[in-house]
Amino acid sequence: MNINFELYRVFYTVASKGNITKASKELNISQPAISKSIKNLEDQLGGQLFVRTKRGVVLTEEGKEFYRYIEQAMEYIQNAENKFTELIHLETGCIKIGISTTLTKQFLLPFLEEFHQCYPKIGIQLITNTPSELLFKLRNGLIDIVILNLNDKNYGNDIHIIKCKKITNCFVANQSFKSLINSEISLRELNKFPLILQMKGSSAREFLDHFAQENQVILNPHIEIASYSLVVEFAKIGLGIGFATKDYVEEDLKNERLYEIKLKEKLPTRYIGIATSTKHLPQFSTKKLIEMMIGEKNEKNKEG
Repeated sequence: MNINFELYRVFYTVASKGNITKASKELNISQPAISKSIKNLEDQLGGQLFVRTKRGVVLTEEGKEFYRYIEQAMEYIQNAENKFTELIHLETGCIKIGISTTLTKQFLLPFLEEFHQCYPKIGIQLITNTPSELLFKLRNGLIDIVILNLNDKNYGNDIHIIKCKKITNCFVANQSFKSLINSEISLRELNKFPLILQMKGSSAREFLDHFAQENQVILNPHIEIASYSLVVEFAKIGLGIGFATKDYVEEDLKNERLYEIKLKEKLPTRYIGIATSTKHLPQFSTKKLIEMMIGEKNEKNKEG
């Protein structure tokens, strides 16, 4: 049975008001049009819904039972409309973000602060894991966006990538390796020193291994760690030469807690990016957060 929803709306209003005249004013529809709609609905259902009286209309026994279900349906629809309005005005909801702890601290925090000030009722859930695991969750609709260090690879047609911020990488060490500072060293020569790298599976390690292979070098790290921050801390105490994001160690380089080890081969530029699924439409709150993150990039591009 394919009945026009407008007929249900007219029936619900007439039954609620108990009067066609009052329903006419509520719906801004003429009384004859309302009577015609009720007759049309009764014909399609195959039974009488109302009995006319001097005071208005009264539901039949069948009409009362029918109204009980229609009332619930109209309440659900009203609740759905209210919830949708809340969502588009960012008064409720939760954004699930896949991201590393390093990018949370070094990139995302200022945007979260700004977003929370503007939309305090929106919850934030951070999920940390390897990029491949986070992208798997994104593809399956378990998280809304993934923020990651991009590598020069094809992420697939089901993943949309937005570049946000350009970053540069470098090798760093403390004064124990000061003899290497004033000259350039090849990647092959650097491989002879104790290297501190993130473990395989991280985007930084994937990027570095790919770069090394392009230069016919297989890296043999002395220490492998899951945490980027520990790579930097281990380098500070002289356990080896760490692979770091230059933007994140500027203060350490400035204060000479770390020194940059320059390579003869030029490390490619990288980007921090936002990954969304092409199969799942982002909610309004997610779109607003993305706008904030790419807004800064656009302003910098204008200034440049």
